[in-house]
Amino acid sequence: MATVAHCLYCFEALAANLEKHESLSLSQVQDWWSRFNSKAEVIGAQNDGEENNTLLENEGDSEDGDEDPLEEVDSDEDQIVDPVPRSDLRLPSISRLQNASPSTASTSSTPSSLSTPSSQAALSNTSKSSSNSSFFSFSRRSASSPARKEEHPLFVTWNTVSSLGRKSLRGCIGTFDPLELASGLRSYALTAAFDDTRFSPITRSELPSLSTSVTLLTAFTPASDPFDWTLGTHGLRISFTHHGKRYGATYLPDVAIEQGWTKEETLLSLMRKAGWCGRSGEWKKVGDLRVVRYQGKKESVDYSEWKEWREWVKKEEKREAVM
Repeated sequence: MATVAHCLYCFEALAANLEKHESLSLSQVQDWWSRFNSKAEVIGAQNDGEENNTLLENEGDSEDGDEDPLEEVDSDEDQIVDPVPRSDLRLPSISRLQNASPSTASTSSTPSSLSTPSSQAALSNTSKSSSNSSFFSFSRRSASSPARKEEHPLFVTWNTVSSLGRKSLRGCIGTFDPLELASGLRSYALTAAFDDTRFSPITRSELPSLSTSVTLLTAFTPASDPFDWTLGTHGLRISFTHHGKRYGATYLPDVAIEQGWTKEETLLSLMRKAGWCGRSGEWKKVGDLRVVRYQGKKESVDYSEWKEWREWVKKEEKREAVM
């Protein structure tokens, strides 16, 4: 499945292209992300330990004092602060919905009617913790394993994020051919940013407003009939013949749920996207309709998350260079 590191790598590729500098490789991104995550786990353990110690101290004060324990708790309530880790590590403050899945953390876009190789994959709790706790919250998301020569069909999606947090599709293109991830993610991160014909190419000034999503596709299975698939679980790839012409299109697994469609509405929309212009009730009469279902879990990262992680990497590189 897709990981945070895959999304960070897509931002690396796009930012390097727009800002004309060298980017980290996928293996480097995965290594730095793993180290980022490991340090956060250490800090999280320190925070947990100090919180437990604070609770024990408060309990001890309550038992030894003459005052009503409930009154003591009330009087101390405004003085409760998050413990500061016993570490000299300076970590970025990254706020994130720790428990939100990629699909619930993003809003939907309006699927296009154009027949393109793209899919319409569309698209906090305010933390009371310290900056180190915020760092811990973000970094606990799907730490990636060391780079392997994996090959997957894949899609890369770019969205713009408004000041109110609303996401709008900015580009989405992928492939059903299995690609080695280092080259495939880099290629399609740039292709989705610059070559989706529904949109103008993404510019450097847009970088701070972007988020990216990566979906790795698996489990391709021919459906026994057009309805042989599950909403929210399967993506669809259809092909059919109409007036002697062959059509095809795809939707990623999250699209139907985000749009609130039934199975029939999803199929009809997908046929419209492929270029079919018939009446709604006549879609079942289309010749040689083939449906292939597949699966894929999406991971997403915002520019602010990538930027703060990248600044952390730069500081670590400088620190290690002088050691």
